[in-house]
Amino acid sequence: MLLQRILTALVLAPLAILIILLPSTGIFGAIVALAFLAAWWEWAQLSGLKNRSARIVLLLAAAGVFILLWLARGSAWTPWLLAVGVAWWVVACLWLRHFTFGAAPTRENLTLKLIAGVFVIFPTWVALTSIHGRLPHGHWWTLLALVIVWASDIGAYFSGRTFGKRKLAPQISPGKTWAGAYGAMVAGVLVADVGGWLLGVRGSSLLALAVLAAATVAISIVGDLLESLMKRHAQVKDSGSIFPGHGGLMDRLDSVFAALPVFAAGLLLLDI
Repeated sequence: MLLQRILTALVLAPLAILIILLPSTGIFGAIVALAFLAAWWEWAQLSGLKNRSARIVLLLAAAGVFILLWLARGSAWTPWLLAVGVAWWVVACLWLRHFTFGAAPTRENLTLKLIAGVFVIFPTWVALTSIHGRLPHGHWWTLLALVIVWASDIGAYFSGRTFGKRKLAPQISPGKTWAGAYGAMVAGVLVADVGGWLLGVRGSSLLALAVLAAATVAISIVGDLLESLMKRHAQVKDSGSIFPGHGGLMDRLDSVFAALPVFAAGLLLLDI
């Protein structure tokens, strides 16, 4: 299984980097929107929406929302949408604390989880396109944001395997440990400062970027745990099977959905 995950990552990582660095923000936003629509489909399934026709209707509605968000890009709405995204992940922390909330397969809980999916997916698209469209070096800042998340995942994996004893959230994701969380934090902050330095960030701004990276990594763990909670409620191992050894798109993007609104909002506030 580990070999399969590594081989899949070796294919996906270069493709993701090319998609970030080469196209214009318009093309990049369209590609990300397509990926997020697939993730939205998986989220609807995890939420308990079994009716395929209803999921198609929601998919079309989500596509319409992406179009509206693109038309509103660069407007005064962007900071507010990012703020909504950040606020949602604070609320998600409370949901993780009361992890049995919403578990029963009722219509009310289905509606609740679908609404949650709106706050998970759309602010992240706004975050990615706003960073990508930044001048100068917007493409590279977008790559740095994602590399921070990827590095924290790798740091969590090796630190957890080597030192992990105390469980982070055993009722939600038994494999995660506090040692893994610390490893994620160290890796993410180091990558952020190296990347920031290469992008011309110096002095106190570099320290501020390290603090932002720490917050980004912390909330990325919340995103990972929330998707684990959704899978536990749905009683499934993976959100999908599109990537061999990696599961579905939600399995790959859970940390990204949480991290990017925080990182984008932080860059805006710090004016880096």
